[in-house]
Amino acid sequence: MEYGICHLSIVPIRNQPENGSEMVSQLLYGEHIKVLERRKTWSRIRVAYDSQEGWVHNNQISFISEDVFNALVTSKNTSFSSNLVSHIRAANGILKPIVLGSVVSSSTVLKHTFEGDKVSGELPKSSLIETALMYTEAPYQWGGKTPFGIDAPGLTQMVYKINGYSLHRSAEAQSKQGVPLSFIEESEPGDLAFFDNKEGIIDHVGVILEDNYIIHAHGHVRIDRLDHTGIFNVDERLYSHQLRVIKKII
Repeated sequence: MEYGICHLSIVPIRNQPENGSEMVSQLLYGEHIKVLERRKTWSRIRVAYDSQEGWVHNNQISFISEDVFNALVTSKNTSFSSNLVSHIRAANGILKPIVLGSVVSSSTVLKHTFEGDKVSGELPKSSLIETALMYTEAPYQWGGKTPFGIDAPGLTQMVYKINGYSLHRSAEAQSKQGVPLSFIEESEPGDLAFFDNKEGIIDHVGVILEDNYIIHAHGHVRIDRLDHTGIFNVDERLYSHQLRVIKKII
């Protein structure tokens, strides 16, 4: 088994080992991975944080030893960049931009220096809302995890991750976490609402805000009304998603 770490700001994880293949997720700076299969140009990887699998280009990751990988996995001092855009300084003095939620505690492994704002540990539930609002107006991007492009479960995963809590990568997998609530009235800001399609498959998720509002990624990260039927799009004056279940994660 080989191991690696992302040394660039944003790296696509693709469904197949081709540049034109569907992007299923992304690696952000400092995220570490297991290398399941290494080819000349591409590697099939599994992300340590959420077990997402896919293909990345070999020149977009740095290979590390098993000991370094295990130290990253077991570290109690993981910290994340807390500004929309920050910078790390490489050993050659070059500044590299990184985005909100990058794993800056990994910078020492890469011999980089980070002096920006960061957060670590489990933060209060109220901090989830502050983080979610930082993604407002981010364009929707399938497989995205950044303020420059993000999908619905990417938004909820990153919001929780930055605040010290773990969520799976897909909306369906996230819906199996936490404790279900019977009514919207039982929910608190920071809880998650899940929505299904006509086939009954959960395919959307958002973060509940105060006063029956929700922030979610649909076209872009936006705030809409939430009721027992689902999400009411305030611009189009119609329901865009059908409510399935509300979950309390923390």
